[in-house]
Amino acid sequence: MVRSSRIDYEAVFQALPSAVALFTTDLVYADVNETFLRSMGRTREQVVGRYLWDAFPDDPQNPAVSGMRKLRDSLRWVAATGQRDAMTLHRYDVQRPDRPGVWEERYWSPVNVPVFGPDGQVALLLHREEDITELIRTRGSRAAGDEATALEGKLYIRARELQEINERLREAHARQREVALSLQRAMLPAFEPLRHYQAAARYLPAVNALNVCGDWYDLVELPGDRIAAAVGDVVGQGLAAAGVMGQLRSALSAVSRVTDSPARALEVLGLYARSVDGAESTTVVATVIDCAQRTITYSSAGHPPPALLHPDGSVDYLDRATDPPLGARPEHVSRPQAETTFTEGATLVLYTDGLVERRHEDIDTGLARLADSLTRHRDTDPEALADALLADLIPPAGASDDTALVILRL
Repeated sequence: MVRSSRIDYEAVFQALPSAVALFTTDLVYADVNETFLRSMGRTREQVVGRYLWDAFPDDPQNPAVSGMRKLRDSLRWVAATGQRDAMTLHRYDVQRPDRPGVWEERYWSPVNVPVFGPDGQVALLLHREEDITELIRTRGSRAAGDEATALEGKLYIRARELQEINERLREAHARQREVALSLQRAMLPAFEPLRHYQAAARYLPAVNALNVCGDWYDLVELPGDRIAAAVGDVVGQGLAAAGVMGQLRSALSAVSRVTDSPARALEVLGLYARSVDGAESTTVVATVIDCAQRTITYSSAGHPPPALLHPDGSVDYLDRATDPPLGARPEHVSRPQAETTFTEGATLVLYTDGLVERRHEDIDTGLARLADSLTRHRDTDPEALADALLADLIPPAGASDDTALVILRL
């Protein structure tokens, strides 16, 4: 029987036969293994703690060689998206440490991988590279008709072509993100101050180039000193999600003006969603606040529960009227509705899951984090509270999902 023992991962890291480096998300070398140092001809002091471009700049005399810049762009993309990037073969010259200004032609095959922290966000970037210079150059001095050299040359050209395709795809994703965000902003309502109450609204896009534009908010003043507030989240990404979002937001905004019942409003929205391609599984929470009676009536279609912050700092989650998302049932079923009371000075907070959900973390952890932030900032006005919540709950590197937020001081 083999007795288990604690693995020394530091020793494993240093013993890896491939050159491996760990970067912070700011692209500072956090650690490198011995193979990396031998391959680069550097000491640990010359690398660790330095930015990528300071430790290994591109040759200023040869602008055609841009290996560092391509590696920098790949690492930034991995940090922003949380996705692995296997870079194609590329030339990345290294300055000889013993002869400043003299650059050695080198060829590499790198892979960059995100390392996630406890909060589900990218904490480090693992960079592994294989030095294939000898493979490229071994037969370079042989006759031009050498078949192996010709094949290696074709492989190198093909690798460069693939790398250019990957770069164009990234550029296309970035353009799609900008177009989708512009459409999203155009479809969200222009926020106007309420007559008698303080309110704030925010939309924060995700850092992922594609995972944006499914969230929305709506805030409508109704007759009789009442307010309808809602947030929703379309399952989808990019332009398609922005289009569906615009249709559902407009439909719910219209229905909210002619019914006193959030549950009835969601029933009508659910029926409408069946005719909208891509609207299935959308989550929404709708509320009607009666300021004269000091009541909140609410209904949720699979959405995270609104938070009610009381003046004493305690927080209740409005979770007694939760039903499946839109289109989850094949037949029409009446949706539940609940009502709660509030005291003057209470604050209602509606939000989408980007504010509280994190990868590899239970949703209750995120809700507890939200409640703690609300309690600590209970004396601030809605505008300041909105900024404080985003600062407290959105990771410094940005969220992996977009976030909509509505805050009302009652």
